Parts: sequence; structure tokens; C-alpha cells
Amino acid sequence: MSIQQQIQSRLDEALNPSVLEVVNESHMHDVPPGSESHFKITVVSDAFDGKMLLARHRMINALLAEELAGPVHAIALHTFTPDEYFERAGAVPASPPCHGGGKD
Repeated sequence: MSIQQQIQSRLDEALNPSVLEVVNESHMHDVPPGSESHFKITVVSDAFDGKMLLARHRMINALLAEELAGPVHAIALHTFTPDEYFERAGAVPASPPCHGGGKD
């Protein structure tokens, strides 16, 4: 199972999201081809109701502790309740370009 699949599986099981998108953005960074080290994660879940952004991110970090301690270098998190996601019309910010390792 790929790292991307592991992340999707963990989040799906724990948060029962209505939207879950895990995008491998490693190719945008100075890493070997085929790497799974940088991910953009969008999660829409009722589990975030009443929780501030920091608490939501801590939930995700705890769920992905094994991956973050190993092969995953960075995650960009976009966490919403269903109502928040609807208000945004599903729009999620684009990831900025990498400024490290000569990828300017």
C-alpha cells in the first residue's frame, strides 16, 4: 500500500469524511522521482464541528503520527465542516511553489 493510500485509509476510517482528497505534491519539491513525502490534504467532516482550526490539525497530526515520523516530510491541511465547505463552494487554496532545493 502506498503512503498516499495509507493516509487516505486512516483519515477515512477515523473521520468518516464527506470529502477526502489526498494529493501527492512531492513532485513540486526537490525529492527523487516517485517520492511520497509532501501531501495536500482536504478533509470535510462532521468530526470538526465546534473545533477550532488548531484542534482539527492536531487531530490529523495524531492520526498520521506514524507517517509524519517516517516518510512524510510535510502536509498542507485544509479542514472543513460540511457547512464551511459548502460556503466556500469547495474552493481550496492552491499550494505555493517550493522555495527550497533549487525549485524556485
